[in-house]
Amino acid sequence: MSFHKLELNKALLRVVKRAGYSEPTAIQKRAIPQILRGCDLIGCAQTGSGKTAAFALPIVQMLDPVAGRRPIRALVLAPTRELAAQIDEEFGKFSRGSSLRRVAIFGGVGQQPQVDALQRGVDIVVATPGRLQDLMNQGFVRLDQVEFFVLDEADRMLDMGFINDVKRIIERLPEARQTMLFSATMPQAVQDLSKRILKKPVKVAANPQATTVDTIAQSIYFVESGDKRALLKHILRDPASERVLVFTRTKHRANNLAKQLNRARIPAEAIHGNKSQSARTRALAQFKSGRTAVLVATDIAARGLDIDSVTHVINFDLPNIPESYVHRIGRTARAGAAGIAYSFCDVSERKYLRDIEALIRERIAVVSEHPYMSAVAAPPEPVPAKKPARESHRRRARHFRGRRQTRSA
Repeated sequence: MSFHKLELNKALLRVVKRAGYSEPTAIQKRAIPQILRGCDLIGCAQTGSGKTAAFALPIVQMLDPVAGRRPIRALVLAPTRELAAQIDEEFGKFSRGSSLRRVAIFGGVGQQPQVDALQRGVDIVVATPGRLQDLMNQGFVRLDQVEFFVLDEADRMLDMGFINDVKRIIERLPEARQTMLFSATMPQAVQDLSKRILKKPVKVAANPQATTVDTIAQSIYFVESGDKRALLKHILRDPASERVLVFTRTKHRANNLAKQLNRARIPAEAIHGNKSQSARTRALAQFKSGRTAVLVATDIAARGLDIDSVTHVINFDLPNIPESYVHRIGRTARAGAAGIAYSFCDVSERKYLRDIEALIRERIAVVSEHPYMSAVAAPPEPVPAKKPARESHRRRARHFRGRRQTRSA
């Protein structure tokens, strides 16, 4: 199916083509026509499935230009600053050539530029709940004319404790609106919230919940806790490890690990919630441009961030919430590409591994030959990786070797 069959107008079809989109993703195929018909919608899809375009394209099409002072007519709530900025950029891409105005509202930066934009008048606001609530309390934000409301990454929003802010914001919205809720998983809390804020919603799903992408080659390394850093350096010295996202459990651990890697002459940056917004933006820009080979992150980077060509995701610490594993490794193998996910597992984390494998309903292949294999009794017989994943791994390695040879020439 092409975008031409999704009831998008000619102007948007030209924008989509210029943006390099050839075929819609599964969630876009199922969501866009329903949103254009005016339905409230619940969208459930894996991270990296194209959810932003699924709601941004129809909203841009349905927002008619207005004269005079502009009220906020579309509001998107996102859980993190990075995701809010990314969604705002997508709206900018899709509204290019139109007169629509937009602003991203989030904390960690001065509020005055955001207030100035609001006072000039904007059609679209993409916001994190905390800063939006703050500006509402100061009298800078009115939501009584919102026509389209999107709650993105709803499960993450609730996990981060934003439920009360979200409820207070929703109370300020008009009853007559179109509401869209997007979430990677649908825990009971999200289902309960959806019943409160949506009216006869259409439900669309692109992938089963808690499934991993087939093109990701997953492997587990059993290692002593004290040897994890040495194992990571060993893996990062492989030339195929070109752009690597490393996940740790804590902010302090992310900082220390990035420092250790830099001392070993492996360029690395850390990103987490205690970093200032300017530092987080700079770290992401360095990583996206390739100037930094390794980004060490907490779960702040596990959801929503669209970073092209991540060759490897490495779980330095296994997450204690199994769903986080799915979101973390989804940072690679974006848009149908192949990717590699390695996970380090010490003795204390084996219970987390069992929970992850139960959730994804498959065994993760064990790397039984590496220089830091745990001395503790090994688990049952190693499970070989699926053949397609192993082939993807080899193809990707050949691809990046070829790129390096081309650059050297």
